[in-house]
Amino acid sequence: MLILCSVLFPIIAGVIASNVKTNTRARHIAYSLICAITDVLVILALSSKGSVTVVKFFENVSFSFAVDDLGVFFLIAVMLLFTAVLFYSFEYMKMEKNEERFFGFYFVTFGAMIAMCMAENPVTMYLCFELLTLLSVPLVLHDETKEAVTAGLKYLFYSIAGALMGLPAVYLVYRFAGAAADFTYGGFIDPSKLAGHEGVFLAFIFIGILGFGTKAGLYPMHGWLPTAHPAAPAPASALLSGIIAKAGVFAVIRLLFYSVGTEILRGTWVQNAFIILAMITIFMGSMTAFLEKNLKRRLAYSTISQISYILLGIAFLSDEGLEGGLIHVLSHASSKACLFLCAGVFIYKLGIRNVEDLRGIGKRMPVTLWCFTIASLSLIGIPPMGGFISKWVIGSAALDSGMGALSILAPVVLIVSAFITAGYLLPIVIDGFFPGKDYKAPAISEEPSKLMTIPMIVLCAASVIMGIWGVNIVNAIMKF
Repeated sequence: MLILCSVLFPIIAGVIASNVKTNTRARHIAYSLICAITDVLVILALSSKGSVTVVKFFENVSFSFAVDDLGVFFLIAVMLLFTAVLFYSFEYMKMEKNEERFFGFYFVTFGAMIAMCMAENPVTMYLCFELLTLLSVPLVLHDETKEAVTAGLKYLFYSIAGALMGLPAVYLVYRFAGAAADFTYGGFIDPSKLAGHEGVFLAFIFIGILGFGTKAGLYPMHGWLPTAHPAAPAPASALLSGIIAKAGVFAVIRLLFYSVGTEILRGTWVQNAFIILAMITIFMGSMTAFLEKNLKRRLAYSTISQISYILLGIAFLSDEGLEGGLIHVLSHASSKACLFLCAGVFIYKLGIRNVEDLRGIGKRMPVTLWCFTIASLSLIGIPPMGGFISKWVIGSAALDSGMGALSILAPVVLIVSAFITAGYLLPIVIDGFFPGKDYKAPAISEEPSKLMTIPMIVLCAASVIMGIWGVNIVNAIMKF
């Protein structure tokens, strides 16, 4: 019962609070209480380790929810980002129209993310995956400009196409399942049923990886990300990049590690192709970000690259690779969300959207630029930040994989990408703090309110915590 409450409460309460006619302060208090109660309900549901079946379609096909180690891990990221971004949004959304509509879809998206993380089997996950897409599209097209509507439709079409590509993989894992088809680490495929069908099975699993990877920006299905982020409000961009795009990562992990099983895929052409695509995406995303002048679009291309770090770790189909990927889930979620919130501050306070206009910003907004700096260092992979330890573990997994040239090439791509990341983030920091002798700083500080600065500081702290204790945190959660 707690599981269903944690899913349904933010959806129902968020919609009601957004439609009740009251003043802004009272509505913000209501939103804060809804978020706090949702977090408590999720924690209680995690503690109960229960399961619930809503409807049973066939003998081993049901719409049901349960709590396991992977779900716990992603739910921590979900709660962290949705809670931090909520308070930031109270201030930022003053510059936007239809604030009530934004928060209404904010909470239904929150509920959809919780539902997906608690899905007990592939069918439930797939339905929640589709629901998440439909409910988060309004966050992208919120401004209702031509650019926003185009971006929202592009996000919708890419996501639906990706989900349709994943559907045959979901069908086949049920077709070749054993007695039960609930998520199980190591998979639930019956080898005797699979015998003689391996070729078709591998082909559709690869298509499924591409399909679910669309949400995560995996090449060549990455086109929606750089279009959606500049058009969406900054809080929506933070959620899209920080956690919603990682729904694709979550689905790929569920498919490979908890449905098919790594033993069936290890050493096949599917694994080789997955590794190569992840490396191409990392390099392509980094280089395009380096060339981009619009700050939010630069961060969007950076997201394409950084999420593929996670996919690269997963692609080695090892416990170590999965561990590195999961560390990067939290470190990237906190640092990239922080960067988008900083970009939102520049837009909200000064109307700045392009990188070249940020010269001297550290003189005007030192706290904001320090948050931007710390988050940037994490993405680059500077110790003791979270991005360093995650890339170290992923690189170690690659070297230990015994996959010949790919074992060496993967760490090389990680290192080259780190240098490129430094090339498109550190100049912003340097020019921001050291604009030159000819720059004249304004006499007054232009920092935003605490509603905006505190969430950024919290996310920065999370990225540092992941760097120091990331391995311990992942191991503790995955033993849940």
